[in-house]
Amino acid sequence: MNSRFPRLSTIGAAALLSLAAAGSTIVSAQTPAAKPAEKAGAAARTVEIVGTDDMKFNINEIAAKKGEQLRIRLTAKGVMPKVAMSHNVVVLKKSADPAAFATAAASARATDFIPPANKADVIANTPLAGNGETVEVTFKVPAEAGSYPFLCTFPGHFVVGMKGNLVVK
Repeated sequence: MNSRFPRLSTIGAAALLSLAAAGSTIVSAQTPAAKPAEKAGAAARTVEIVGTDDMKFNINEIAAKKGEQLRIRLTAKGVMPKVAMSHNVVVLKKSADPAAFATAAASARATDFIPPANKADVIANTPLAGNGETVEVTFKVPAEAGSYPFLCTFPGHFVVGMKGNLVVK
């Protein structure tokens, strides 16, 4: 404990305990929380995706193995404000119609462009990310092989090509 700032240390410890009780992940610079899980083979494989102001993802295909744990990490890069240009990644079931989903999503601002009536079509989705933000989602890849569409549901983005496929083998 730092004797020059004993009260600060007490407050800091209380804040960390509060965060831990609330279910937040606390990562220390000395002991990253992800390291033990990675050694045990339980960690999710991470796929990095970048979304830009030109309404494109830097990748349009993700290869995956049946049943694997997958983390999609989306970083938004651009200059426009979040209210005008945000991105997400929504992975849909094989049977879902991505164009119909995107059309329904355009009027679902209150639910971050995930239409409540179509929620059953969603396998996984990130929150919306504005310029400079990074968001992620971790999920279990479906056990059935095939092509699962993913898209950005921010209005207009799917139409101009912000989409791809999760290819499960």
